[in-house]
Amino acid sequence: MEQKKFDLNSFIGFALIFGIIFWMMMNSQENNAKEQKEKAKKEQLEKQQKSKQKETKLANTIAVDSTVSDTLKLQKLQSTLGSFAYSATLPSAKESYTVLENEVIKLKIANKGGYIAEATLKNYKKFDKNSKQLVDLIKNNNAQFNLELLTKDNRTLNTKDLFFEPVLTKNGNDQVLSMKLKADANSYLEYQYVIKPNDYMLDFDIKSQGLKNVLNTSKPVDFQWDLKTYRNEKSISYENRYAEIIFEYEDGKDDYVGQGKDKEETAEKVTYVAYKQHFFSSILLTKTPFEKATFHSHNLVDDEKKDTIFTKDFKTTSTLAFQNGELDYKMNWFYGPTDYRLLDKYDRNLDEIVPLGWGIFGWINKFIFVPLFGLLSSFMPLGIAIILFTILIKIAMSPITFKSFLSQAKMKVLRPEINEINERVKDPMKRQQETMGLYSKAGVNPMAGCIPALIQIPFMYASFQFFPSAIELRQKGFLWADDLSSFDEIIKLPFSIPVYGDHVSLFPILAAIAIFFYMKMTSGDQAAMSQPPQEGMPDMTKIMKMMIYISPVMMLLFFNNYGSGLSLYNFISNLITIGIMLVIKKYFIDSDKIHAQIQENKSKPKTESKFQKKMREMMEQAENQKQLQNKKK
Repeated sequence: MEQKKFDLNSFIGFALIFGIIFWMMMNSQENNAKEQKEKAKKEQLEKQQKSKQKETKLANTIAVDSTVSDTLKLQKLQSTLGSFAYSATLPSAKESYTVLENEVIKLKIANKGGYIAEATLKNYKKFDKNSKQLVDLIKNNNAQFNLELLTKDNRTLNTKDLFFEPVLTKNGNDQVLSMKLKADANSYLEYQYVIKPNDYMLDFDIKSQGLKNVLNTSKPVDFQWDLKTYRNEKSISYENRYAEIIFEYEDGKDDYVGQGKDKEETAEKVTYVAYKQHFFSSILLTKTPFEKATFHSHNLVDDEKKDTIFTKDFKTTSTLAFQNGELDYKMNWFYGPTDYRLLDKYDRNLDEIVPLGWGIFGWINKFIFVPLFGLLSSFMPLGIAIILFTILIKIAMSPITFKSFLSQAKMKVLRPEINEINERVKDPMKRQQETMGLYSKAGVNPMAGCIPALIQIPFMYASFQFFPSAIELRQKGFLWADDLSSFDEIIKLPFSIPVYGDHVSLFPILAAIAIFFYMKMTSGDQAAMSQPPQEGMPDMTKIMKMMIYISPVMMLLFFNNYGSGLSLYNFISNLITIGIMLVIKKYFIDSDKIHAQIQENKSKPKTESKFQKKMREMMEQAENQKQLQNKKK
């Protein structure tokens, strides 16, 4: 048998293969070693971070092995908590909650921090009436109340990180919850909550006992109250428009932090702070005013399609002063609806939180609109109540409307004579004098038509404030509108129109049509009352004709996203006004009789009124000054 010869090529091939395999193995080991080293380094870094967190986070500090003796446990906690280590060794030093509840509100108070961790309104639903989710003003850490404590040994401790001991008792029908942050058995900081039956207002006292030797009482205690407001309504933009911070000074005057991306205000002697959403408010009240407080409002809605959970981020910082080395503040919490009649009952000036308007507009709302609408809505559906409310307001205003139309009719009768004066007299001053003389002889006051119209303006503006603030309309339907406090969408658009929006609301369309016909019918009478254009002055007749078309367009654009209750009011209001105008013109205004009366007035000697005398003297004075200037030239 022939012996096989040595094959050099095969040897080289095997050697190369072996070399490649060996290189791959060595490279793999090197990579594994590198990965292990990086992993060890990462674990070391995480360990260091956890170690630092353990020093700063009191919750981790409290997590001590239960087998360790209380003495050793206390010694370990004292390294970070000082005297308040005592509170961390109690059985209550754990993540737990105490529930306070009555017929209208449910609260959960946390052991850690001692503040309200959840506030649920039991009679109100989010978004729409078919929702199963109740309105939560506080939930999932969207709120925080913290006192910053400075100890004698220069430690800074935050109550939000410390554990309070809860004790729940009853005082008659009231539930009383005492939350104590203890330095020892007899020394503590206490939050006391008292909830009464069927009430949104809680008593809230902050007081201390025996902490003179624990805390540095030479400086006041800093506190901070934060709240990220949840969206609760169908339209987040409409809701966000009415979300703001309102606060009250000791003298009873209120103020607010303006709208915008980031707004800040500082005030002194503050007696309450309200985080107002559209229809709900979270309010902190104090009987001892905060000496100085800073309020910050941050808008969280940049894109309505993406930013759909929260509307605003509110923050208040202030201080609590020591009295004889102790804290003693009588305060209140309110978590509930922004209902004018409810807030007014507390007699704490909380009704000012509801934006009913300033001056005469607020008076109309407070003394006419609120009680009248409240009465009607108590025994009939809300949509019918709005219609009847509008009818009653318009009937009450009808004498003023009648005087306005009567004045317009008189001016229309005098229009030919006024035109004759305008053509005959070229000098503007003399023309004005002759026109005023004609008014005086005819017994016509040119202001008689304007004054009634001006009187109606405050009522119109008051309605713009009243309906968006009426919580009675929330989630109450009428005809095709599911919610009279929001827009009545009938068509969803596949795109968004600037200002108008991405939907079509029907009530604003009806209101726009009604206001168009009203202005069309009254434009002739208004033109009759207007003076011919003077040199350099705008032609009011042309402006009025333009307004016939501009007003309905403005109604369509801006009311499309407003509450449908306001659009319904405007629609019914304009319909009734048209009806009253037709009735007055047909049955109460006779142009022939008015003309005869004016001719009779001309034949009678007239006594100048104070107004007419003043106007004549002013025109004569102006004419004399003009003549003197001409002579000097």
